[in-house]
This record gives sequence, structure tokens and C-alpha cells, in this order.
Amino acid sequence: MEWPDTRRGVFAISVAAELAGLHPQTLRIYEREGLVDPARSSGGTRRYSGEDVERLRLIATLTTAGLNLAGVKQVLALQEEVVGLRATIEHLDSELRRQRKANRAR
Repeated sequence: MEWPDTRRGVFAISVAAELAGLHPQTLRIYEREGLVDPARSSGGTRRYSGEDVERLRLIATLTTAGLNLAGVKQVLALQEEVVGLRATIEHLDSELRRQRKANRAR
């Protein structure tokens, strides 16, 4: 599903739970376990973003596949590490191409 602004917290917990196919209490548990960190309104109400909902769906898929919450944390941490490593590789690759081009121009 495509969201207009994936990082902006716009969904109340009941809507986010419905979009993710979960019970609102499950979202509270996931937050308590550090798996999701929704934004808060000025009054303290949880506001879930499109990215949060997608993350909740992934967590639900992983738990349905048999992972416990500790395993889910590991998978999410590894996925974040992979994203960071890919960004580093892209940066280094770009720098290498720039240096090669500069060397050929000499």
C-alpha cells in the first residue's frame, strides 16, 4: 500500500491495528518491547505512520512464521544493518567511480 507521507504519524492506534490486522493491545505490547515507536500528539495520543503500519505487518508476518519477539528484534536489527551497509556500499562505489574518472582525466 502506498501512503501519502510514510513518516508522518496520522493513524490512531485503532486504525493502525486494523490496517496491520492486529489487536490494539498487540501494538501496545510491540511498543513496550521496543519494536515500534509511534509518534505522539501534543496530548500524548499514539499516532502511527504508514512506515509504522508496514513495520507492524512485517512483525505480524514474522511472528506468524514462528519467531518470538526476541527473534523479531534480531531480524529487524539485521534488516536495518543491511540498509546501512547498502548505503555505505553505494557511497563508496560512487566515490570509487568519481576517483577513477578523475584519474582518467589526468
